[in-house]
Amino acid sequence: MTQKSVLLVEDEDNIALALEHMIGRQGYRLRRVASGSDAMQAVTEERPDLVVLDVMLPGKSGYEICQMIRKDERLNDTKVLMMTARGGEVERRKGLALGADAFLAKPFATTELTDRISDLLGDTADG
Repeated sequence: MTQKSVLLVEDEDNIALALEHMIGRQGYRLRRVASGSDAMQAVTEERPDLVVLDVMLPGKSGYEICQMIRKDERLNDTKVLMMTARGGEVERRKGLALGADAFLAKPFATTELTDRISDLLGDTADG
């Protein structure tokens, strides 16, 4: 079985470090970029299994990145998990409407993130 890959798009270093640690402990191959401008290039180069995408980013917003991923047929299998500190219902609905597979509001519990990633990548304990 090949190791699944996750691209983390997060501009805040302290949050990114915590997320990198959590995702790394799950055994996924991980790459991080810190801006919306770099995100699409990284997605098309790597074709990750999952993109963990912050909404508020320099360059392009997470919403724009999500739309671009969904418009690229080569990325049909790429899952998108969006997250934002402005976790209102409007933001969640917008993210899901643009094609996100899941949406988390910050702050979230560690287990909530790791469970959601496992679900999206089909790595559930009973599956």
